Amino acid sequence: MAGPYRPGPKQFVFTAGDGTAQQVSVGDAQEAYMAFSAFFRAREADTYTIRDEPARQSLVLMPRLGVISRIDEADPSRSAHLRVDRANRYLPSAMLFFENGYRGLDHFGQWFPDLADLEAAPETRGAARAATITTEAAALDEVARIWADAGYVDPSDKYYVFFDSHDVDDDRAERATLLPLLAFLGLERVDAPADAVAGEVWVRTDPRLVAECARWS
Repeated sequence: MAGPYRPGPKQFVFTAGDGTAQQVSVGDAQEAYMAFSAFFRAREADTYTIRDEPARQSLVLMPRLGVISRIDEADPSRSAHLRVDRANRYLPSAMLFFENGYRGLDHFGQWFPDLADLEAAPETRGAARAATITTEAAALDEVARIWADAGYVDPSDKYYVFFDSHDVDDDRAERATLLPLLAFLGLERVDAPADAVAGEVWVRTDPRLVAECARWS
């Protein structure tokens, strides 16, 4: 198992699929993020890689494929892959990597161990993710993660709203994970108001949901 990831002054190497490489020495995660953001936005490439050589960890962004991969070469080595549905997900993933390496992205989305898994339909990926979650604690954690990504509490405090202002065709994999978990937990889904965006999911508040989502706020 990899040792603890220790943030702090360090060097990163950025590379792009067009052959560009840049080494940076930074004092903190924010400084690293600003440097990489400039590197990322200055070019259009198939891949962008952030390498932390001392930690033997990498993050690979593949915008044209809609994929993010994270790699830890420690013994035993491991890797995980994520299908990205929105272009604004790439730079936040980099920030999490700068803050806490490979494990900093644990809750960023639905990671799969094989790139081939990402070829499945979003609904299939989401259902497969939900099927791996078999305890109440894990289910609440996953529901809160999905809510924290794009959700809010209705001003009445009666409902938790998921996929705020998103269309029904957005977040299909996350939606396919969320709905069976709501049923598993016995959380009550209610009809959204008539003026709500079609993709929003409204859930009646529950003490367990309140407590878990508070941890993610």
